[in-house]
Amino acid sequence: MPRLPAPTFEIVRHTLDNGLRVVVAPDRSAPVVGVAVLYDVGFRSEPEGRTGFAHLFEHLMFQGSQNLEKLDHMRYVESSGGMFNGSTHFDYTDYFEALPSNALERGLFLEADRMRGPRITEENLANQLDVVKNEIRVNVMNSPYGGFPWIPLPALLFDTFANSHNGYGGFEDLESATTDDARDFFRRYYAPGNAVLTVAGDVDVDKTIALVEQHFGAIKRRRTPKRPDFSEPPLPGERRGTHRDAHAPVPAVAVGYRVPDPVNQLDDLLATLLLTEVLSDGDASRLQRRLVQRDELVTDVSAYVGEFGDPFDERDPTALTISARYPDAGALETILRATDEEIMRVADDGLERGELDRVRTRLVSVLVRSLDAVLSRGLEFAKYELLHGRAELVTELPQRLAAVTDDAVRKAAAELRPDRRAVLELVTGDAS
Repeated sequence: MPRLPAPTFEIVRHTLDNGLRVVVAPDRSAPVVGVAVLYDVGFRSEPEGRTGFAHLFEHLMFQGSQNLEKLDHMRYVESSGGMFNGSTHFDYTDYFEALPSNALERGLFLEADRMRGPRITEENLANQLDVVKNEIRVNVMNSPYGGFPWIPLPALLFDTFANSHNGYGGFEDLESATTDDARDFFRRYYAPGNAVLTVAGDVDVDKTIALVEQHFGAIKRRRTPKRPDFSEPPLPGERRGTHRDAHAPVPAVAVGYRVPDPVNQLDDLLATLLLTEVLSDGDASRLQRRLVQRDELVTDVSAYVGEFGDPFDERDPTALTISARYPDAGALETILRATDEEIMRVADDGLERGELDRVRTRLVSVLVRSLDAVLSRGLEFAKYELLHGRAELVTELPQRLAAVTDDAVRKAAAELRPDRRAVLELVTGDAS
């Protein structure tokens, strides 16, 4: 087993009486702190008839809170020399700030205040509804390949509403959302016990925990929702679908495979992840050499695990996606056949000398770099604590990857059969 670099960090856990889980990771090398709060609610938690609501609610969380007017959060962070943001994912929603270390208490106060309660008003809801709808227009409806394939592919690959619906949301569902819906969503999912708070950077652990108790401790404990089992059985056969895009200049295809459970089958997922890198990482990868360089079938090809390209961002189920754009609209079957041949070459013949080490080294370097900045480190710790129950797992991944064998990658390739995939063809032009 090769020895790969694995960073180590001090990690201290603390749980408040109201259920809030706290992770503190001190690093005195620079006078900066990162504060992140992750709530265990994302696209998959949205009820039917309320597509896009988790993302809409994320926007509402920036419209003022119990003691702060609209825009105050932004003013306090930026006047301290910091930055802030938030984002919605399939299994969680995050809110975060990077601040000078002397503004730590300010960041904790801001996050605690909106955990007490955002300002949910008709005006705020209408305003943010317009913002979200415009975001969809710009990023999806009026952009070439907008939302492709993360929006339409799950509808073909999965069966349940939780896994298959459009997380950005349809206008009809978004426009029917009410302030009562928002208040119920907050009560249900934004309880302290449904969240993880991380503080990373230039902090004293004991003083930080005292500040967390001071600002978050008085927030009332509420019932934590029971997370449903979102898992689905394997596909019974290949599925085909078509997605039309009037703005796309050339056709495209996205091929999706269900992959092992990232939490309970992590080592199997790591083998699939390394296979994905073998197939698509750089000019020396299998699909680049075959589809782009040799056969000249496609203009570009990519492969990734996770709906947004982060293999550790989701619980089960998640997917491996291979996508490509190609100039010849009649070349789809040839592209699929060549892709299958390259995958089966790995399954039948194994890997070339040094191939696994090459992609493993690059992947580990990406993991290590993600822990460089204190804010991204805090977000990573929060993500792994929330999804896996162990923030330090991210520092163990290099050696877990080092333990993956050629045979494990071959086995992962053998699972990517045509009868276990969904093929979504993007067709250019108007429906007429």
